[in-house]
Amino acid sequence: MHILLAEDDIKTALSVQEGLGLHGITSSHAGDGALAFDLCRKESFDVLIVDRMMPKMDGLSLITALRESGIQTPVLILSALGEVDDRVLGLRAGADDYLVKPFALDELIARLEVLVRRNQGGDQSALVCGPLHLDMLKRQARRDNEILDLMPREFAMLSYLVENAGQVVTRTMLLEHIFQLQFDPQTNIIDVHMSRLRAKVDKGFPIALIKTVRGIGYKIDEH
Repeated sequence: MHILLAEDDIKTALSVQEGLGLHGITSSHAGDGALAFDLCRKESFDVLIVDRMMPKMDGLSLITALRESGIQTPVLILSALGEVDDRVLGLRAGADDYLVKPFALDELIARLEVLVRRNQGGDQSALVCGPLHLDMLKRQARRDNEILDLMPREFAMLSYLVENAGQVVTRTMLLEHIFQLQFDPQTNIIDVHMSRLRAKVDKGFPIALIKTVRGIGYKIDEH
């Protein structure tokens, strides 16, 4: 994965680049929006990480300019502006995801991996992960040849995990994607639904597919 980090705060940029590098992710840095725009027209990146507040061209203007230029590279906004209105403005400008500072590096990397996988495209009418087969049109899931009796939210959670098979999906990502909620440390809604989902997907089978990544979230493996 090669990303462009558009961030005017040098300390933050160096910290993020160092963290990404430890996970094998290469990155280029632009200290202002105008430079980021020029780099995007000259080079190809897998994902863009964009700060909202930058000199010469702010983050929202940068994203708008990129989309108007036909550049559809996935964009993750990384900003201290975390109110609902701020997030809505970012997504409406053309961003694909929004992460609020301060943030955990594992959360950032998980979101980048999801954006890359999503951008790879492919036939989305069916999802397959080892013994799991999800028919996205019929909204039906099978393990081996056994139909799993899933509620709509359970199917949505399972399909999100399968879309990102082998990658960690955090609780915050599930809250935002499945329940359209912001992170709330007091809620256990994800744990409750995940417990029900695991009982239907893994109970009675010799191998558990859904794994807990302690302190972060969940992932599903093919075997």
